[in-house]
Amino acid sequence: MSNTSNFRDAIRQARTQALVGPNVIAKALPYVGGGLVITALGTYGGLGVIRTNPGLFLPTFFGAIILELILFFVAQNVAEKGNNKVALPLLATYSLLSGYTLSGLIYLALRTQGVGIQGIGLAALGCGITFIVARQIGSNLSDQDGMALTKTINLGMIALVVVLVVQLLFSAFGVYTPNWIEIGISGLGVFLFVGVSVVDFYILPRTYRDDQYLPAALSMYLTYINLFVFILRLLIAFNSRD
Repeated sequence: MSNTSNFRDAIRQARTQALVGPNVIAKALPYVGGGLVITALGTYGGLGVIRTNPGLFLPTFFGAIILELILFFVAQNVAEKGNNKVALPLLATYSLLSGYTLSGLIYLALRTQGVGIQGIGLAALGCGITFIVARQIGSNLSDQDGMALTKTINLGMIALVVVLVVQLLFSAFGVYTPNWIEIGISGLGVFLFVGVSVVDFYILPRTYRDDQYLPAALSMYLTYINLFVFILRLLIAFNSRD
């Protein structure tokens, strides 16, 4: 959910700018697709570690998260400066680490009856359909509607982050979320990231020039990954028992 930190800047820029990058989405989409392929490879590697050396996975998982956070800010800064030759391998590494950190959730989905590989495929398909619909809606929003939606989603994302932090703190002390609350949190996450996907197609062409396709790709990639995570969490919650 790192892209939530960019919302305020995006809103501020969109208020004062017309369409500055009409082709930035089209240029960014191939890099989003490439990032997702690399993420799948990272997930495959993570699943291999879980199955062959489960004791090694947890420390490497936390190490990957730390590196992922560092790489996000470094890659975003480099990409926004237009240094694509440096940004591209950084973003590829970020995608690989992202896949590795996703492997725990994928492993849980594979072990959950009623989810499995079909549920993972359904989550990925749901993300793809969402992006197709969101592109049609977001690209045709008026400025008034686009700004209103962006502000609403921004507030919702802040609330979601607070809830997730509280959930993480509780789990650290051995207090686990009841299944019905997990369904509510996951459902809220799905709803908000569907909104974020619409906002992306409104905000990005007003924020980035056509030659700034890599930071735009990073934003869409993060939206896709987070939407996938929450759809999968929702499917797991629905098919789990307390």
